[in-house]
Amino acid sequence: MKFYATSIPQALPSWATIISNNAGLIEVEINDKDPGFHSIIEELSTEIEPGIIGVKAGDLCQRLSIEMVDSNEKN
Repeated sequence: MKFYATSIPQALPSWATIISNNAGLIEVEINDKDPGFHSIIEELSTEIEPGIIGVKAGDLCQRLSIEMVDSNEKN
């Protein structure tokens, strides 16, 4: 799984790797098979919609002190 951020903390968890950092856009890859990642996912899991359990990207980013790029934001 990959996502794009505008800022990240100095130290990322072992399951997150910076792939590129070009023009202020940081590409981060998540090893979603890592047990450490799974423990955070279990901790942050909530009912997103009736009958659908998951993790909101914003909650995960807040937990990791990552500012994610909002692809819906109009320039």
